[in-house]
Amino acid sequence: MIHPLLAICFWVVLAFVMAMIPSNDNHWRRAYVLMAIGAPMLVWMVLTGHLLYAGIFIIVAASVFRWPLVYLYRWLRRQVGL
Repeated sequence: MIHPLLAICFWVVLAFVMAMIPSNDNHWRRAYVLMAIGAPMLVWMVLTGHLLYAGIFIIVAASVFRWPLVYLYRWLRRQVGL
């Protein structure tokens, strides 16, 4: 079984490699792939009891997905009416 911290490192390396490749759609397709890979990793870490690693992964993923999180925040504010 792969150690969760090693899995986080591989995910981060994959994110940086994907960011270096030029894209026509501002990397949104690659972001969806990273989300599809990252969500099961987060669940795996929580279910195996590695809550510290899961917290680290959430912080790292938030730094990688900063613009999608900004857009999500703005969309939620519009939905709530603030």
